Amino acid sequence: MAAKRGRTAQRLELGLQLRQLRENCDAGHQGTGITRKQAVVGLRISEASLQRIETGSLNFRNVGDLRKLLNKYGVTDEEVVESLINLNKESNQQDWLTQYRGLMPAGMPGFVGLEPEARSMKAYHPTVVYGLLQTKAYAQATHESHKPIEEYTTEFIRNSVELRMKRQEVLTRENPVRLHVILGEAALRYPVGGLDVMAEQYAKIEEMSGWDHITIQVLSFRRSYRSTNDFAILDFGTELPPRVQTDSAWGSVSSSDKPGEVDRFHRRFNAMAASALPPEDTPDFLHRLKREL
Repeated sequence: MAAKRGRTAQRLELGLQLRQLRENCDAGHQGTGITRKQAVVGLRISEASLQRIETGSLNFRNVGDLRKLLNKYGVTDEEVVESLINLNKESNQQDWLTQYRGLMPAGMPGFVGLEPEARSMKAYHPTVVYGLLQTKAYAQATHESHKPIEEYTTEFIRNSVELRMKRQEVLTRENPVRLHVILGEAALRYPVGGLDVMAEQYAKIEEMSGWDHITIQVLSFRRSYRSTNDFAILDFGTELPPRVQTDSAWGSVSSSDKPGEVDRFHRRFNAMAASALPPEDTPDFLHRLKREL
């Protein structure tokens, strides 16, 4: 039996289906679909709300509006209607991520909520060890270093570290996510939390690099092309469109499933993967760094 999908994935699936129905319904001229502005006429939701529903950020509070919308789109099959209503209902239930949503920057909950649904992930970070590879001590030290600047509370740091460790369960569960990470050399050389913390972090990366479903490469200073911004790409197979996430200088997170944008980040990742040290060299590189501590 397939595992029950998370709330974020359910919202995205609902939004994707509704967007496709709107764009292909016969209500428009010559069956070319209708705009969101046309779609919300007579409903108790705004055009902006429909846009958020279609992108998986919101669901219907009133099932009657969803029924009216489906009727406007020409959906008459009651099984399809009930299926979408149930999807809307289930996507409104609380899940494991609910208690952590207030800890994350804008845009991040939607991405984190999709990590368990992914079949594979590609991630790059130029200056910090990628979160799914971090030890608890490294994650703690990273947050502590930002405490005076971001004015984090002790409770905030504790809960944030707990969330980061919980996210790593996608790598240790049955049928784990396949992960390919590229770390900039600076991410491994930048001292976080002292020698013991770094030594433990090197050991964890080396251990994980030996797992069958994880590939870790190092992009050394001497290599050519490198992206200045960190990013991650989630692939869901045929279930949902692939999605890319990147951090901004303002602390928020942007994500997109637009094919052109996802393809651009795939090209960036592939260029760095071709330039980075081969995965089998990662343990030796870490050993050299450990000797330099």
